[in-house]
Amino acid sequence: MATAEQLKALLKSYSEGDEDRFYAVAMQVAAHAARQGHGKLAQELRELIDAAKAKGPSPRGARAPVPVVQPRGELAGLLGVSYPKTRLSDMVLEPSLRTRLDRILLEQRQCEKLLAHGLSPRRKILLVGPPGTGKTLTARALAGELSQPLFAILLDGVITKYMGETAAKLRLVFDALQRTRGVYLFDEFDALGSHRTSPNDVGEIRRVLNSFLQFLEQDESESLIIAATNHPELLDRALFRRFDDVLEYSLPDDALAERMLRSRLALFDTKLVDWKQVVNAARGSSYAEIVRTCEDAAKDAVLSDRSEVTTQAVLDALAARHASRL
Repeated sequence: MATAEQLKALLKSYSEGDEDRFYAVAMQVAAHAARQGHGKLAQELRELIDAAKAKGPSPRGARAPVPVVQPRGELAGLLGVSYPKTRLSDMVLEPSLRTRLDRILLEQRQCEKLLAHGLSPRRKILLVGPPGTGKTLTARALAGELSQPLFAILLDGVITKYMGETAAKLRLVFDALQRTRGVYLFDEFDALGSHRTSPNDVGEIRRVLNSFLQFLEQDESESLIIAATNHPELLDRALFRRFDDVLEYSLPDDALAERMLRSRLALFDTKLVDWKQVVNAARGSSYAEIVRTCEDAAKDAVLSDRSEVTTQAVLDALAARHASRL
């Protein structure tokens, strides 16, 4: 029979209309049945999958909505748009952090009720923490949960060397916030929000930061604004007061690292994995490094026609990831 993780993956891929993923997981279910000695069931599943594929895309998939919101004109160089399917349930989060993100979603989903009582929902969120700890993924998950487009602000298009031009482009971004509801992500936010008293500061940067503070404070749109930085110590202290919530991200502890490893390798046979040894080796790794480690170990298993993942395979993948830091 299918494992709990396989059943969840089947339901998730079906609900999102992702047929390729649905068939891939279904084939894994068939392989799992064969390993359990249910050869007839495995063969029947494979035949059903082959027959379904031969019919082509299902009508349900053909009716999937096509995103139509795309930045145009000058905004095309300032905003990148995507339509994430990520959910918070796809992430391994500290309980306290998950609670605060759930609160943001609750206030966003019931914003009309809050506004009717003169209250404002949380809309301006600052995410701080080391690289690879899930800040950008959180923005994707919030957009996915709210079924809204994710607009990534392209800082290389916003920040220019010409006096006054950067502030003018920021105004365009905040005008877009007002016109088109969505989740707007300012990643690597310290490029905009560095200390106004920095010894390397120039007058133009001070003006840009002052403009951003003014735009942020005056913004009354329905959009969700998310700023993310790996270097909170570089941010001007005035910025923190402008955000409704500041969420701190950190490297996973042993329990969270094991949860992520088990979750990411759940579709493989992991009976041979010494989780304690693997978790010890993963200590100090970011969530992103653990995800890529699991992907590397899984690829090795698939390319070697193996259904199981071993301790050594995961350790080798971890070592390769750690070496790439150098």
